[in-house]
Amino acid sequence: MSYLAKLSSKGQITIPQEVRRHLGLKQGDQVSFEFEDGRTIIKPYRSEENPFLQYQGVLNSFKTVEEINSWLSDIRDDE
Repeated sequence: MSYLAKLSSKGQITIPQEVRRHLGLKQGDQVSFEFEDGRTIIKPYRSEENPFLQYQGVLNSFKTVEEINSWLSDIRDDE
């Protein structure tokens, strides 16, 4: 199926709802444009950075498996 979008005077387009849904796009998401074999491909932009890096160092440092198990036991309120 083909979808059309009209280019505004500012060079902007509105991505049709069905296309946004198919790509899993929501407000504020970024898209990338790639040129391949005479075609233009639009894809959701996914940063190469690991999204979990922002949480690095949040938890205590553990030296042994026993320390980890003890900590897990504490947060689970195990006996």
